[in-house]
Amino acid sequence: MNPLPLAERRLKPSPFLPDLAEIIRKDRLTATETLYRLRLADGSELGHTPGQFLEVSVLGIGEAPFSISSSPTRGEAFELCIRRVGDVTKALERLELGSMVGVRGPLGRGFPLSTMRKQNVLVIAGGLGIVPLRSLITNLIDERDDFDDVTILYGCKNPGEMLFKDEIAQWVTRDDVDFRVTTDIADPGWKGNVGPVTTLFRRLEVHPARTVPVMVGPPVMFKHVVKQVLACGVPEDRIVLSLERRMKCGIGECGHCQINGVYVCQDGPVFTYAELKRLEEAML
Repeated sequence: MNPLPLAERRLKPSPFLPDLAEIIRKDRLTATETLYRLRLADGSELGHTPGQFLEVSVLGIGEAPFSISSSPTRGEAFELCIRRVGDVTKALERLELGSMVGVRGPLGRGFPLSTMRKQNVLVIAGGLGIVPLRSLITNLIDERDDFDDVTILYGCKNPGEMLFKDEIAQWVTRDDVDFRVTTDIADPGWKGNVGPVTTLFRRLEVHPARTVPVMVGPPVMFKHVVKQVLACGVPEDRIVLSLERRMKCGIGECGHCQINGVYVCQDGPVFTYAELKRLEEAML
């Protein structure tokens, strides 16, 4: 079979071909995390679901996957909270406002909002897990009447590493949200809870048949939090987790994120615990 002419091949849509997006705002959150606000060059909405991710590329440097940290309820622009850890993230930090980057997506399976409606939602974030969960939390607040009780538990290493502090200050004061935060280590000015995120379960009433727990965090957190939620009687197929690791191409081609026969970037990154418990490597 003869190959397509070069010009025709260039016009053929490709899952590896990114769209252009403009950086319209950058906010430093911590010593290593920056919140980027972007807008697609054609002015269209991203059209994502909370829990999905994007592949972001910097010309001449490379590409990396990042969780979408903003809710689709907040208009055309979207946000990514990115930790400076490698070549792509360092290159992003050097870019000025108005710079263009490539984006592919939204990709993957997001949080099951339809399952959560008219149910109690228990959001549990550990460390950087608050980044993708911020998208869900904002969506829950913007469509607050569609959900019953909303409880948010957030744990981080120390107060200095806490993300989205201004928004957390607002969430704490809301009458329609039960927000609880803890740190593993306290500094002299910290007056809140000290200990792992599981300590926030104290005096927490969970109705197992009406609650959808959603958790994102390091694997060590999953082990203890899942045990705590199961002890409350929540069925395994109602427990929702996101595996934000090992992903590379984002479309199931490279096999980098494969766990047995499952591709995290395609079949996830959001799964139920019932789906993950049979995958031995998933919770490591």
